[in-house]
Amino acid sequence: MSNTCRFGKHKQCECSLWVFNLISLSPKEARKLALLGQGLLRSREFGSGHQAVRRAIQQLSYVQIDTISVVARAHHHTCWNRIDSYRPDQLDHLMRQGHVFEYWSHAAAYLPIEDYRYSLRQKKSFADGERHWHGKDQAMSSAVLQRIAQEGPLKASDFKHQKLGSGSGWWEWKPAKIALEQLFMEGKLMVVERRGFQKVYDLTERVLPAGIDTSMPSEDEQLMYLVDRYLSCNGLGTPAEIAYLRKGTKTKVVELCERLAEQKQLEKLSVNGQAYFARGAELELLAKPLSQTKVKILSPFDNLVIQRRRLQELFDFNYQIECYVPANKRVHGYFVLPLLWGQQMAGRMDAKVDRKTGVLTINALYIESDIKTKRIAAFLDALIPSLKMFRDFNQARQIEVLLVSSANGEMTASDRRQLVFRLNSV
Repeated sequence: MSNTCRFGKHKQCECSLWVFNLISLSPKEARKLALLGQGLLRSREFGSGHQAVRRAIQQLSYVQIDTISVVARAHHHTCWNRIDSYRPDQLDHLMRQGHVFEYWSHAAAYLPIEDYRYSLRQKKSFADGERHWHGKDQAMSSAVLQRIAQEGPLKASDFKHQKLGSGSGWWEWKPAKIALEQLFMEGKLMVVERRGFQKVYDLTERVLPAGIDTSMPSEDEQLMYLVDRYLSCNGLGTPAEIAYLRKGTKTKVVELCERLAEQKQLEKLSVNGQAYFARGAELELLAKPLSQTKVKILSPFDNLVIQRRRLQELFDFNYQIECYVPANKRVHGYFVLPLLWGQQMAGRMDAKVDRKTGVLTINALYIESDIKTKRIAAFLDALIPSLKMFRDFNQARQIEVLLVSSANGEMTASDRRQLVFRLNSV
């Protein structure tokens, strides 16, 4: 077997040797593949303006929506990290223009409208009786549909019904709200916009743009879509990662990836003994340069970090969002944001913005153990401009840092105080 890398025609290509029909990549190369797919560290990767947001969502395949607003909401945060001068109204504009739509990926998400048909199998399963969160109330569903058909777009608060129980909680939504969400999951309703973060629903036939392919994909088409889209936006992946939170697909994804590898449509990779799959087109991108100095302040729901096991294996970063953890058991804080420095996860910070006072508070900045003391100054040099941009993005006027800590154990109390003082001088 030849030891010549098939991608060696690129002068800067970093691919290694073939090893038993696997392409062996170093962890650094694997991280670079992942970051290239995510569009995080190349200037103006998607351009600017509304079309940049559209191209970013097309590349990522989804942007997760989350209700937490301790800092800017996850969907805006994710877009901001990839598009210069991103504004939240740009994503809202894409919704109004029908270029993106809301539905369920592994969680609630904005999806490119070009991928609409690949939501249909899941919608059909819910229409056929699969349970989402609640059972279906057919009479209520019919009444909700009729009212929207007659009156036009409505939100849950436009319906006046009692809660299901005497307490409070998401499981006790009003019956009409449950019906709205069930009809949304079945595909009979779509979200036309959000008002104050409340979904506004309308009939699908009145929301879906003309010319969108609504043919039901076969199971094979659906699986091929999952594999192709995942590898395109993540660079490399295992079948478990591709099938993440998609019930009943893992075994079939394994079979498809193996078959595609046999047909030379996918490449098999080895990274530290872990087997991955990748497309040849993504491997060729290893020749492209990435910024080694920028710091990206990531959302806990960013596409790069959402699969925590993958994050641990590729970036050696043990991360958990702790807002769902009891306060007395939290290690780093309520809403901790991962910090990407070049191609490594260099730290995390517990952040909160007070929109009344205009203060972005960093309750704690934690620097990872592999950032030695002599490199901490360089890390902060890169972090400070990112903090300023994050402050402005969150419409804050001031940054207040309460604690800086390093996991390497080399930083003295005096060092920590000096770093806090420096950051508060921004």
